[in-house]
Amino acid sequence: MKHVFVFDEDRCCACSACMIGCMDQNDTDLAAGEACFRKTYDNEVELRDGGVYFAYLSAACMHCDDAPCISACPVGCLRKDPETGFTVYDNANCIGCKSCALACPFGAPRFRPSDGKMVKCDGCNIRVKNGLQPACVRACSFGALTCVTEEEYLADNGEKACNALLKRLALKRKG
Repeated sequence: MKHVFVFDEDRCCACSACMIGCMDQNDTDLAAGEACFRKTYDNEVELRDGGVYFAYLSAACMHCDDAPCISACPVGCLRKDPETGFTVYDNANCIGCKSCALACPFGAPRFRPSDGKMVKCDGCNIRVKNGLQPACVRACSFGALTCVTEEEYLADNGEKACNALLKRLALKRKG
């Protein structure tokens, strides 16, 4: 059953707890130059009426249906998990060529300097398979970030998805 991450910007307070949860779950070593899989953004958007709108976003791997990183990897480290639908990796054979990162339109795969291999968000695949929420979702105190099945997402019409945020910004943005 495919899973989908849903972000509700109306509930986000830009606390970055999702990012901290991700770093903790994945033992991200910032001092060694490692980057977190989940990034948070807060942007000021000028409105037509002269006011300012604060737009918050939490983003990581989009786990694309036809993930270009999978076909870009020359040694087959990436694949789709048939149970969760997440794009997962096994970097045992990774040669650190960065082809997956170059193919990804979202820049999700990251180079890990400590071992010269690529790593990426796997949606906390093992946690989800064991009935737990991904670490980023678990850390979000305000319910801005959720992980639901594709069926639940479609039943809700995806109204709280990032594309709803983009539509809202396009209507409010100055210019």
